[in-house]
Amino acid sequence: MGHYGDVATARWSRKPSQRAGRAERAGRLGAAGRRIGHAAHLPFTSTARGIRRATHAHGAGESGLGKLIELHAVNGAGDVMITVALASTVFFSVPTDEARGRVALYLAITLTPFALLAPVIGPLLDHIPHGRRAAMAGAMLARAFLALTLSGAVATGGLELYPAALGVLVSSKAYGVVRSAVVPRLLPPRFSLVKANSRVTLAGLLATGLAAPIGVGLHRIGPEWPLYGACALFVAGTFLAFTLPHKVDSAKGERKAHMLTHGEQKPSLRTVGPAVLHALQANAAIRGLSGFLIFFLAFLLRVHPVGGQSAAVSLVIVGVAAGTGNACGTAIGAWLKARAPEVIIATMLILVLTAAIAAAVFFGGLVIAVLGAVAGLAQALSKLSLDALIQRDVPEAVRTSAFARSETLLQMSWVVGGAVGIALPLNGTLGMSVAAAILALGVVVAGRGLLSSARQGGGAPRRPRVA
Repeated sequence: MGHYGDVATARWSRKPSQRAGRAERAGRLGAAGRRIGHAAHLPFTSTARGIRRATHAHGAGESGLGKLIELHAVNGAGDVMITVALASTVFFSVPTDEARGRVALYLAITLTPFALLAPVIGPLLDHIPHGRRAAMAGAMLARAFLALTLSGAVATGGLELYPAALGVLVSSKAYGVVRSAVVPRLLPPRFSLVKANSRVTLAGLLATGLAAPIGVGLHRIGPEWPLYGACALFVAGTFLAFTLPHKVDSAKGERKAHMLTHGEQKPSLRTVGPAVLHALQANAAIRGLSGFLIFFLAFLLRVHPVGGQSAAVSLVIVGVAAGTGNACGTAIGAWLKARAPEVIIATMLILVLTAAIAAAVFFGGLVIAVLGAVAGLAQALSKLSLDALIQRDVPEAVRTSAFARSETLLQMSWVVGGAVGIALPLNGTLGMSVAAAILALGVVVAGRGLLSSARQGGGAPRRPRVA
């Protein structure tokens, strides 16, 4: 008995030291785990902090512009995820002839109704200025639900894919119209509209470039996975939209603007000035070229890849060239600020016309890539210059409405250009000649007016009249 008692006493005496040892070892393991966790999260948290510092710099955080920049990045990433999923279903998964028929059907079922709906989007959103945050959140949430709908359709290729794609298109353009109207409300002090739009656009381009390969990787798991990713992004965007400042929903002092000629008008309509009108015409030609090139080159390069590469690689080459040109145009626009916007637009119009003529005469892979880069550069710089003209020439009372209407018109031009691109025979020289013709029309209609406005120091807008 004494022996067992001694053993029990010894065991009891060792327990405190054992417990202390175990606690010390657990503490060391916990500290090591926390260090490993911190090291694993450091790249992500550092990146997030760096992005937040960049988007909120120079007063953008205080004004709310930083949050809009982040929202637009989410929007761009979500849209490209859907584009990857639809391209794999409508374009890459079937032979060229069948793909062309599918894309034609896609255009007929989605873009034709959109062509009818687009003129209504701007005026409709004009009537709900107090609900801009809700409108942007609604556009995000609608695309989240539609992405889930599309996830079931991409596997079967059923006709339900097309009305869902139409919904995505309309929601995306509605977001774009509202975003254009919101930016002027969030300008930091001593911050030009061109610089603000440059930041927003560049964030969207960077997010698109990062999300595209992720979407391709998700597609390798299954055709519906990019759509799951898009759904998650748009849900996040829905919540982000409501974090924008309340002044986004303010319509104090605003009136409606109508994009009409600067001549005789109906008594109830207002003008935006000749400089803005000609800039809008030039931008419409360049945006129409963008839609044309996307659809025409998508099929042309599938049948006749550049440099002996595969169709996918050829499309990536041209797409990267166009994206690089767009990013360069955005960066240059921020640097130029609002210097001589009429001259910039006229110069870009002539430059891209020259590139299109060269592509028609010396048709080849390198020239097509150069045309894509120049078109991206021209689209970015011309749009930023149009924004500068609206800020300069359009009275503040109608400025927000002018942004909404101009964005709707530019989206319509893209639709028309895309329809022309899908309808043409797949002949490179013919296609580039048509591209040059689109731009030549823009030069004829808008070029002289832009240069005239530049010589006169800008078109003097008339004071808006109350209807």
